[in-house]
Amino acid sequence: MADPAYIVDGVLTDGEAWVGVASHDFTGSETSLTLTSTDDGQVGDFSQYMDLVAITYIRFSSGGAVEGTFICEPNGDTYDGTNYPTQILSGNGSAVLAGAWNGYMAVGYEVPGQTATANAYAASILNLFDVNSGKYKSAISHNAADRDGAGRAGMVACTWLNQGPVTSLKFRGTSNQTFAAGSRIDLFGVLPRMVA
Repeated sequence: MADPAYIVDGVLTDGEAWVGVASHDFTGSETSLTLTSTDDGQVGDFSQYMDLVAITYIRFSSGGAVEGTFICEPNGDTYDGTNYPTQILSGNGSAVLAGAWNGYMAVGYEVPGQTATANAYAASILNLFDVNSGKYKSAISHNAADRDGAGRAGMVACTWLNQGPVTSLKFRGTSNQTFAAGSRIDLFGVLPRMVA
């Protein structure tokens, strides 16, 4: 099968709405991953996309069965306690958790850790909207994980209080946990609908 046209010449056409920007398989030694815009008009250039979508499968190789939260830091904007107004709704089938915080953009909540059920990973989809707009950025994450036989699913909505374009995304654990081998992140760019 031939490569799509955008891989051959870097030109994106109508109909190629989701474009694979980057993929990373963790080896078991990394504590973070930063994906940066190439700013060259090619597929890795965030400036040509309306939205960015990260699909992730994450497990930490430290701690117990549940080992913290998997987060995203756009443009290197680290935890400061004020820049990420966030709401969470999460449940395990018998109890519901609702909460709020301001410190970070959560991608996956209650990620499996070192002693969790073998081969259990937290699955998440992070949607970052209007990444090149001159307004605050909105994000929604849907996530689910096996918590050592007690599953949890949830949704996190966040506003990043920054009006500049998104030029990089750093993924890490809230306590700089190490990503277990087999963890993976795939980043896609979503194009605006082109009009002839």
